[in-house]
Amino acid sequence: MNASIFWSDSRQLSRPVDIMVSPLGQHEFEDALEFNGISYHIAVSNVAKIVNTESNIETRVESGNITFTEFMRHDEINAYLDQLAVNYPEIVTKEVIGRSFEGRELILLRISSGGSQKPTIFAEAAIHAREWIAPPVALYTINQLVENPENAGFYQDIDWAIIPVLNPDGYEYTHTTDRFWRKTRTPGTICHGVDGNRNFDARWRETGASAWQCDNTYTGHRVFSEPETQAIRNYILSHIEDIKLFLDIHSFGRWLLYPYGYITDDPDNVDELRTLGQLFNDAVYSVNGENYTVVSFANGLYYAAGTSVDWVKEQGIDLAYTLELPRGGTGVRPSSRRYSAGRPRDVGRF
Repeated sequence: MNASIFWSDSRQLSRPVDIMVSPLGQHEFEDALEFNGISYHIAVSNVAKIVNTESNIETRVESGNITFTEFMRHDEINAYLDQLAVNYPEIVTKEVIGRSFEGRELILLRISSGGSQKPTIFAEAAIHAREWIAPPVALYTINQLVENPENAGFYQDIDWAIIPVLNPDGYEYTHTTDRFWRKTRTPGTICHGVDGNRNFDARWRETGASAWQCDNTYTGHRVFSEPETQAIRNYILSHIEDIKLFLDIHSFGRWLLYPYGYITDDPDNVDELRTLGQLFNDAVYSVNGENYTVVSFANGLYYAAGTSVDWVKEQGIDLAYTLELPRGGTGVRPSSRRYSAGRPRDVGRF
């Protein structure tokens, strides 16, 4: 059978999965489904057309500006973060927590009213390069916290630490070469890249991950082999007393996943995780009428060892979630307006 790519997975019966199949293999693939009594429908008939449309709406924004109508490149994102740090020095601090394999800065933006040892919400996005909707959501959160004065109360007693693009090498590669690239860009003997979200020291390579470097879930040759995951490890361990909530932003689906990925057993604070997750779902539903499934990683989605959410939970951060956003990179965006750093707009609550 010709090549196919799983866009989503599931370890539960009756849950659908999304698979992209090449035109040459479509009829053979459909025949196999029908022979085995598996129902299906075509969600996207021409993926290439959508990818080309995405490429055509990419635009170069003026340095320091931000847009939520087009997908920004890494340098544009960094320019916006730089401008925020200049325009709002009383609440914004830019930190370079490391560099990618190809030398790009890994920028974290801290948003705070001042003071020390305050509870911190930590969020990271785009550890998987092709999940283009993740950076705009992280950036929209930053934009609303910093540039919308109505939201100042959200950082009075709580600090925010947000990394919009954790895998900049892979992210840029999806813009220039391969739209569906997922991994980092470290060279291997045969294939490039490591799945950063299988590279953490949390039952590494036990299940739901691959030791073969050409697979999308390749774990790397050792834990924390990637400079990107090393940077996250070092930052979190140096702020372990302050970080109370960890969010790893992905796509796609409508899932809020808590630990664990390598086992179906529930964590010790499962009731707290479910309660907070349901509050999140209620808030989303009140805005757009959509529900998120709140469940553990392994019970809801699939087995996955070596994930960031499991690792931070094992470090003592009790509230840890993987947020799987709805379909992104094909038109799902959090806003349709353009903003400029230093020009607050009344755009409502985020």
